Amino acid sequence: MILISCVDDRMGMLFGGRRQSQDRVLRERIVQFSSKSKLWMNHYSAKQFTENDAPHINISDDFISEAIQGEFCFVEDLSVSEIEVSVEMIILYKWNRAYPFDLTFDIDLRNWTLVESKDFEGSSHEKITEEVYVRNA
Repeated sequence: MILISCVDDRMGMLFGGRRQSQDRVLRERIVQFSSKSKLWMNHYSAKQFTENDAPHINISDDFISEAIQGEFCFVEDLSVSEIEVSVEMIILYKWNRAYPFDLTFDIDLRNWTLVESKDFEGSSHEKITEEVYVRNA
């Protein structure tokens, strides 16, 4: 599976049961990036999207165990370290800010190689950084 998450400068993902931030341009980018495969997410994340946004979105609260190789999983509110063995690529969207958090992205990126990094302007953030990681050989 290809894991997609949004994090702040300290790898925070969630605070008080709510996502730290959201961005319309980022959602469009995720939909476009994953358009040739399934994009899995839970009901919490699906609230940001509409059916018209992407017919390839699959919603299940057990999506982590349902996704297969080559499919995308958008994770906002779950620990991911236990599924690392199933992850073939990680795409992180960084807010370039430090927010309060109580859930972090908990995969150790020292075991991964950064293969691409680019900045783009979002609808709510002047700069969002997209980082793509692959597993170390």
